[in-house]
Amino acid sequence: MINAIEVNNLCKSFKLGKENLDILKDLSFSIDKGEFVSIMGSSGCGKSTLLYLLGGLDKPTSGNIIVNGKDYSNMKEKEKSRMRRRELGFVFQFYNLVPNLNVEDNILLPLLLDGKKPKDYKAELDKILDVIDMSQKKRHTPRELSGGQQQRVAIARALLFSPEIILADEPIGNLDSKSGIEIMKLFKTINSEYKKTIVQVTHSREAASFGNRIINLKDGEIERDELSA
Repeated sequence: MINAIEVNNLCKSFKLGKENLDILKDLSFSIDKGEFVSIMGSSGCGKSTLLYLLGGLDKPTSGNIIVNGKDYSNMKEKEKSRMRRRELGFVFQFYNLVPNLNVEDNILLPLLLDGKKPKDYKAELDKILDVIDMSQKKRHTPRELSGGQQQRVAIARALLFSPEIILADEPIGNLDSKSGIEIMKLFKTINSEYKKTIVQVTHSREAASFGNRIINLKDGEIERDELSA
């Protein structure tokens, strides 16, 4: 069985003046299809850097990452871009919605970037709106929505191409506790009922506990890799 994600001897460093700043140090781990993994650690431990590398948004200094059986190091940028659009879903702390587009159009936006026709995805759109419980608000613009509702729209947009893997960077970091728990419950539903592999970065132990596995980073290294209680 092919892992959803396989990481081998991954290192990432940045130049700081004449010195090298090591952010990630020789990480190796794999994530099975259907897992919900939380990557935890204090600010500056490298967890967001790791997520961007997993999504092909940045390149490692050394080591390699294999996603859905495809090695990033063997892929051209155009191939990686296509993969990000079709096989990966991204959810960020800030919702990145277009203010003057309504809920429906914000969700459908990736189709235009991929040259597809929105009308061909009407059934998929209706299903996703139902999953995020936003069918009654599909004509609303972001300014008419709460933070939690805006994040639901961002999650729906990430689900549009039915990706196997969803990568979330502090997805509830900009929400109040009640809205945050509702979003985490939604992720749990997407993971358990729709069998999506989810990898989230978080500093919140409560948010991390919604996953079935927690990878703790400290100073760019894996401190602990454990099943969630």
